[in-house]
Amino acid sequence: MSKIIALANQKGGVGKTTSSINLAASLAVLEYKTLLVDADPQANSTSGIGFDPRNIKNSIYECIINDVDPLDAIVKTDTPNLDLLPAHIDLVGAEIEMINLGSREYKMKAVLEKVKDQYDFIIIDCSPSLGLITINSLTAADSVIIPVQCEYFALEGLGKLLNTIKIVQNRLNPELQIEGILLTMYDVRLRLSNQVVEEVKTHFQDLVFDTIIQRNTRLSEAPSYGVSVIMHDANCKGAINYLNLAREIVRKNGLVTEEQDVNTATL
Repeated sequence: MSKIIALANQKGGVGKTTSSINLAASLAVLEYKTLLVDADPQANSTSGIGFDPRNIKNSIYECIINDVDPLDAIVKTDTPNLDLLPAHIDLVGAEIEMINLGSREYKMKAVLEKVKDQYDFIIIDCSPSLGLITINSLTAADSVIIPVQCEYFALEGLGKLLNTIKIVQNRLNPELQIEGILLTMYDVRLRLSNQVVEEVKTHFQDLVFDTIIQRNTRLSEAPSYGVSVIMHDANCKGAINYLNLAREIVRKNGLVTEEQDVNTATL
């Protein structure tokens, strides 16, 4: 079984790219073959995992627009079991170039179908907008994770995103599910953080992941070294949080045996 999970929220600064990188890396550490797809023109997942977008020859852009084989664009990372389908700045113009293409909402789905069988998980870092590239990501995905920061205006714009997901379900991808709402940037010392957690859990109930991503210095600095937090400092809170999230997703999808559960508990 292979599962494609998109991380989406058009509101910036919610930990979308951080969560994409570190969830993908954590799944890889748990020995699941994982592909991280950078579908954001800012290419922060690409740089955050150690690649300079300016030096990328083939990217998700070339795969979508020029029908380049994704196998010619995918690169191996320094993390075992983790590959990257990178992005670069040309992705900014992709939406305009796609306007006149037939079946334009299904372009990314067609790209990922070519490599889907080679991976246990494909994680898509969506663009921070609700444009055509994000629609492509949601159409290609089996499910979507929505990161929500534990700060003021946390739920701002969430209704619009949920409406977009419903439109995609109705018109393009009826199988699309909400994998879960992921609370990020949590600080146990702050009253506001705890209020947001309570509000989100009250409103969305079982859709909210048990795992909460805490604020953590090592987590924040990892991208500047071009590595995931688990490769930067495996013992810090950020690494532990994302490893727990990966375990939660694996269990939720029935992909872990009791023996695997015991083995990964020591990581």
